[in-house]
Amino acid sequence: MKQILNHLFEHKTFTREQSKEILTAIAQGKYNNSQMAAFMTAYCMRSITVNELEGFRDAMLELCLPIDLETDQVIDLCGTGGDGKDTFNISTLASFVVAGAGYKVAKHGNYGVSSGCGSSNVMEYLGCSFTNNTDQLKTDIDAANICFLHAPLFHPAMKTVAPIRRELGVKTFFNMLGPLVNPAKPKNQLVGVFNLELARVYAYLYQKSAINYTILNALDGYDEVSLTCDFKTFSAEGEKINSIESLGFERLNPTEILGGNSVGESAGIFVTVLNGEGTNAQNNVVLCNAALAIKTLTAEKSFADCFYEAEKSLLGKKALKSFKTLIAN
Repeated sequence: MKQILNHLFEHKTFTREQSKEILTAIAQGKYNNSQMAAFMTAYCMRSITVNELEGFRDAMLELCLPIDLETDQVIDLCGTGGDGKDTFNISTLASFVVAGAGYKVAKHGNYGVSSGCGSSNVMEYLGCSFTNNTDQLKTDIDAANICFLHAPLFHPAMKTVAPIRRELGVKTFFNMLGPLVNPAKPKNQLVGVFNLELARVYAYLYQKSAINYTILNALDGYDEVSLTCDFKTFSAEGEKINSIESLGFERLNPTEILGGNSVGESAGIFVTVLNGEGTNAQNNVVLCNAALAIKTLTAEKSFADCFYEAEKSLLGKKALKSFKTLIAN
């Protein structure tokens, strides 16, 4: 580790293979907690490269417990987190809206580390039983159009890192990896990224893959469509700035999309929105993210058509039905 840290201190980068070896060694517990904390801290003082992100991803996928849902028509809506904005659980809610609209979702989630309340915190609080049983997950996706993949059950090698991440309480390169290491390897992804530089790295990586993708970054730093500002998207069709006004919305005040101060409060917001009783600001943010996911799946449709589908799912209680079915399974 001393050699690795000196490499970082000299502002040098790692190759794809070196990055894979480093993360594999971390996962196998070859370094002590102080060394791992030093690496995570020093590493995040500079930007990640495409080769490094690829290497870290390769290691995570090689070490993970894979899952085969036996369908290519699945999408994941997953953000990197680490934007420090403390919004409510927008991408998780949007996942249920997409499922309620009739599309298959394999939602990859985890407990909050750099945020107060991750998707797993809310789902667990509301009664979701996490599993890595393939048959159960296929049953979930057949019955509810969605299954929830709680990351620690599929990435057991990361248990050495989890307590260190919690103690650090800031974003690390593991935040950047979340959307890339869904164990179901979905062929469709809506990925939210916390800054534009990382969004471009992601775009370069996805261009080399067979994944149908949309990467998004809100220009004031959100890893989702926040409606507080314009947002940029990257897809096979190229790079595009999307203005809030051109989509027919007024800009929101950031306070309108804040999450709760506890898991209970966050779960309360989640249930309120899912019951169709959210504020216009909350509903519109969720619906815009869901619409972008639907458009990723059905490129021929307009954003307006996709938004209408999402709206029917949320306000028609189809998203709520999907959620209740998943919890009951």
